[in-house]
Amino acid sequence: MPEEAKTVYDLRGLKCPLPVLKARKRIASMAAGALLEIETTDPMAVIDIPHFCREDGHSLEAASPADGGHRFLIRKGG
Repeated sequence: MPEEAKTVYDLRGLKCPLPVLKARKRIASMAAGALLEIETTDPMAVIDIPHFCREDGHSLEAASPADGGHRFLIRKGG
């Protein structure tokens, strides 16, 4: 099974609340069910990104440490 297409968004170096604000803006233009992978170095992102997903009705598919920060895979809610 081929890997599902995703949009990768590099938000490294940005501090709270910018990663969430930029992720929200980017995902707003995507189709329901689309995948957005974001990378961030903001330590607050481990709290902010899951909260953003719950608030906006998106699914947090994966979260993992990555190069001095974290990587999150978000599926846009419908």
